[in-house]
Amino acid sequence: MRKLEGIYLVIDPSMEEGKLLHKLESAIDGGIDILQIWNHWAKEAKHEDKLNLIDKITAIAAAKNVPVLINEEWQLLKETKLNGVHFDIIPENWTEVRKTIPKEKIIGFTAGNDLERIRWANENEIDYLSFCAMFPSSSAISCEIVKPSTVLLARQITTLPLFLSGGINPENLQSLGLLEFEGVAIISGIMSAENPIEKVKEYKTALAEIKK
Repeated sequence: MRKLEGIYLVIDPSMEEGKLLHKLESAIDGGIDILQIWNHWAKEAKHEDKLNLIDKITAIAAAKNVPVLINEEWQLLKETKLNGVHFDIIPENWTEVRKTIPKEKIIGFTAGNDLERIRWANENEIDYLSFCAMFPSSSAISCEIVKPSTVLLARQITTLPLFLSGGINPENLQSLGLLEFEGVAIISGIMSAENPIEKVKEYKTALAEIKK
C-alpha cells in the first residue's frame, strides 16, 4: 500500500458530471494524493449511474496513481476498481463488513473528539483517521469542531496516518503547524476554485512549509 499522506480531495458526485470530471482532472494534475467520493449522489442517480461515474473517476485517477475511496458504500468495492472505503460511523455489523472487504483495500475512519473512537480505529485494522472539523465549514456541517488537543492526544494513542479536515485553506493551515499529522482533506477549497490545479499547488506549498 502506498504511504497515506498529503492532499486528500473529497468530491461531490451530485455535481454536474462534465464540470466534476473537468475539475477533478485539474486537481489531479495539481498533485492530489488521495481521492474520496462522498456518498452525496444526485437524487435521480440509479445504481448503474453510480457504477458508470465511479468507473470514469477511477480511470482518471489511475492514470496518476491516485487511490480512490468511496464514502460509506463499501458494497461498491465488489463491482468497481475503487481502492477503499471511508466510514463516518462504525458499521453496526463491523466484524462481518470487515471480512467482506479485501485486505488490500484502504479503510479510513472519521474521528471527532471522542478518544474511544480513535482507540477503536487503532485496534481494528483501520488504515488512517480523518479529523472533522478543525474549522467551521459549510461542507462539514455534520461534524463537531475538533480541539487541537484531541489531535495531540490521538498521536499518543496511535501511529496511524492522521488527516485534518473541515474549513482548511492554505492560510489557516499555518495555525495547525504544531500538530503532528500526515495530510489535509479538502472539499470546497479545491472543487469550488476557478483553477483547481493552482489551488492544489497552494495547499501543497502550505503543507510543505509547516512540515519543514
